[in-house]
Amino acid sequence: MKILVLGGAGYIGSHTVYELIDHGDEVVIFDNLETGHREAVHPKAKFYQGDMRRREDVDRVLDAEQGIDAVIHFAANSLVGESMTDPLKYYDNNLCGTKVFLESMVAHGLDKIVFSSTAATYGETKSIPIKETDTTEPTNTYGETKLSMEKMFKWTGKAHGLRYVSLRYFNACGAHASGQIGEDHSPETHLIPLILQVPGGKRASISIFGDDYPTKDGTCVRDYIHVTDLAQAHILAVRYLMDGGESDIFNLGNGVGFTVNEVVQAARNVTGSPIPAVMEGRRAGDPGTLIASSEKAKKILGWKPQYADLEQIIGSAWKWHSTHPDGYGNVR
Repeated sequence: MKILVLGGAGYIGSHTVYELIDHGDEVVIFDNLETGHREAVHPKAKFYQGDMRRREDVDRVLDAEQGIDAVIHFAANSLVGESMTDPLKYYDNNLCGTKVFLESMVAHGLDKIVFSSTAATYGETKSIPIKETDTTEPTNTYGETKLSMEKMFKWTGKAHGLRYVSLRYFNACGAHASGQIGEDHSPETHLIPLILQVPGGKRASISIFGDDYPTKDGTCVRDYIHVTDLAQAHILAVRYLMDGGESDIFNLGNGVGFTVNEVVQAARNVTGSPIPAVMEGRRAGDPGTLIASSEKAKKILGWKPQYADLEQIIGSAWKWHSTHPDGYGNVR
């Protein structure tokens, strides 16, 4: 297959590219490098730098690259806090950019897309585990734009025959088994890399926000899914569409929740560092428990996550962070 990966220089996008190439697929990457990294691009992938909000940039790629079978779309701004203080940035990039890209897709006769969505489309759900049929009421602009993007695919599909798969996933984490690529965000907002900044010498302690939730130890519970398992799900979704599958939405998670305290302790076990933790007050809008039901993805896509052990997941992340203390900017 020949796959165009939007945002293929980013965290999850780069891992998906590596898996696609390992499967023998031809990969074209389109990324503006706003949050992605040129160093994360697989040497066997063809790379175009450009912005999906500019039709001429998109047309340049689609005109040059004939025979694209499907698109995987990771290109989006994704910081929840920033989305609340600068919502128009998120509407501009996530929604307007996707609108421009879809216009070009339709004009070029491309009709299959796999979309990197998010559990933030659900908001604060009342049922656990979360199912695809649960109500979607986002509590932040980021989740709202992702939900709106899903609806854009739906209505474009009805008008132009586009078929899509939307993958709503939970806490992406870990790094490639080779240690060649991993997670490098600025600013970093994800729990596991923040914890690992303590043994990495980047911070003195890790903050835990709230110890009075109705959970086993009072700290928030989240579902952590390894980035390579996410990558495999995207490939399975492409093959599902290639085989004639109808447009659909799938959750991706391990179906197992870990408290923040448990994640910190697992990181201590992996790194051998004491990792001091400081208890802070709750953050507004943080639900106590978020766990996914991924039974639909397992049944229809045939997805089988390979990384279920928390210490194994953190170990892969530590392999990357311990050798790349400054991300792609510095290697030990």
